[in-house]
Amino acid sequence: MNSPDTDTATKTLTVVNPYDLSPVDTVTENTPADIENALAGAFALFRDRAAWLPGHERLAVLEKTVTLMEQRADQLIDIAIREGGKPRRDTRAEILRAIDSVKATIAALRTDAGDVVPMGLTPATGNRMAFTQREPVGVVVAVSAFNHPLNLIVHQVAPAIAAGCPVIVKPAPETPLSCFAFIDILHEAGLPQGWARTIVTSDNTLAEKLVTDSRIGFFSFIGSAGVGWVLRSKLAPGTRCALEHGGAAPVIITGDSDVYEVREALLKGCFYHAGQVCVSSQRIFAHTKIATRFATQLAMKASGLVVGDPMLDETDIGPLIRPAELDRIHEWVLEAVDGGGQLLTGGEKLTDTLYAPTVIFNAPLDCRLMTEEVFGPVVCVDPWFKVEDALDRANSLPTAFHASVFTRDVERAMAISNGLDASAVMVNDHTAFRADWMPFAGLRQSGLGTGGIPHSLRDMTVDKMIVLRTDSLESPPDADPV
Repeated sequence: MNSPDTDTATKTLTVVNPYDLSPVDTVTENTPADIENALAGAFALFRDRAAWLPGHERLAVLEKTVTLMEQRADQLIDIAIREGGKPRRDTRAEILRAIDSVKATIAALRTDAGDVVPMGLTPATGNRMAFTQREPVGVVVAVSAFNHPLNLIVHQVAPAIAAGCPVIVKPAPETPLSCFAFIDILHEAGLPQGWARTIVTSDNTLAEKLVTDSRIGFFSFIGSAGVGWVLRSKLAPGTRCALEHGGAAPVIITGDSDVYEVREALLKGCFYHAGQVCVSSQRIFAHTKIATRFATQLAMKASGLVVGDPMLDETDIGPLIRPAELDRIHEWVLEAVDGGGQLLTGGEKLTDTLYAPTVIFNAPLDCRLMTEEVFGPVVCVDPWFKVEDALDRANSLPTAFHASVFTRDVERAMAISNGLDASAVMVNDHTAFRADWMPFAGLRQSGLGTGGIPHSLRDMTVDKMIVLRTDSLESPPDADPV
């Protein structure tokens, strides 16, 4: 595994397996000089239009990247499991998604084009034709998260390559190895070294220096809202950005729903990757007619999930990324139970990083589990009688991302969907559903801009309009200049 681009080794970072906290690899952290070299090199490439990679070369790199990723899928799976802790079945799905994300980037690059701008509609616009073409926005800096260590990197880096932007990527300090593997594959696929660079640092001051530099054209951030909004406030004038944070995703279940069907769907939505997903189903509002029965059924199934070694195929739930997160989650659970919530299952520390899947019924509406993103294997079920109350509770937070509604009535499904504050509403499915090409956007404090492969590609380019004046185009003889 390659280390990041660095000339001077002053500090190292140990990547640990979150399951047993054993060391996986040691990585050299970058220095301020490394960051300056990366910025200077990337900016010089962008400013030299003669050095820009033509579209056919970018396509060839991405196509070769797909081939190499497919050949090394098993290796990529093992790397991601060891550093990120996601169970093997889910990690296998992530790597396949990452490969498909590169394919989606290729498809988007083949079809993303400029537009014809109508001319000749007024006397003053005669003798002209106009069109737009796409150009790279500039140097892209991508700061990524740990929970999908390969696919998130692909979502941030592949569109930048497709757009023709030099890209500098800073992976999460806990999971840099998948990022190294992907950047290595890009270079092996023919991408010149300077077009994609990795920066690794656990120093927030250095990370801020990288992000806020005036040479940055676009900043892509996946992580906590607290960090993302602060960094956005410090961006240099002219730097565009996209922020992907999270929220406490709400689910509304109507009284006509099939308890068992909903249970199976939400079992995945609540506990996938131990709840370490920005759109994990966290707050379930179930009609009083079925609330108790549904909560009991969900707890029964959750208690049967296999929690353990993510390397094993039979494991359903793996570890949290670090012990401190487990301690925080347990504190939140105790707060909810002490406040009157009924613990139906879980609420137990199994190891330093393994936490039992937890279901709490009727938790206090003001506890942290009901007001903040838990990012853990915990879900709260809250009963409602009037749908207006369910919507009020679902919409009560300053975050808004994905939401779900379960019902057998299509008119009710549409009415509730229209009443939810969310960028996407899943009907009869869990909130964590995502296709990599669909728009993926947090509202309010949950984010800024729209993710998803084609949308990121569009964000990383700018429209340049060409207006061609020629006497060969028909124009009224009395047209006045503007």
